[in-house]
Amino acid sequence: MIARIHLDSRAATMPYLPPPRHGHEDVTRWIEDVVLKTCRVWVAVRGTEVVGYAALEGDMLEHLYLRPDVRRRGIGTLLLDEARRHSPHALSLYVFQRNTEARAFYERHGFRVLDTSDGGRNMENLPDMTLRWTASPDPAP
Repeated sequence: MIARIHLDSRAATMPYLPPPRHGHEDVTRWIEDVVLKTCRVWVAVRGTEVVGYAALEGDMLEHLYLRPDVRRRGIGTLLLDEARRHSPHALSLYVFQRNTEARAFYERHGFRVLDTSDGGRNMENLPDMTLRWTASPDPAP
């Protein structure tokens, strides 16, 4: 189910991406063999259906994807909040520069641009950026 969400979300929200090099079976195997073994993973469930997931490795939010039909309902915020609970001081992520909706979502949640890249660090070879959220220090008493 996570693989289907991953593929469907990318296709619906990032039409500028090159055609996928990996099909559903390959992505399922990658989720099982890499993501689930190296990351903390949370799924969002509505009724009995998985509608989104987030994967955190250390303080790097590796993935946050939703089924396209459940966007803008607070589910992404809930997943992001869960990741922040497990990385309470800081959280980083990569986002394609052209992914303006995702960038706006993260900026609303306090993320700031840390750096930009020409795409050499991702398999799509598209310009991306690192965003970082840092917890506010507690105010002095």
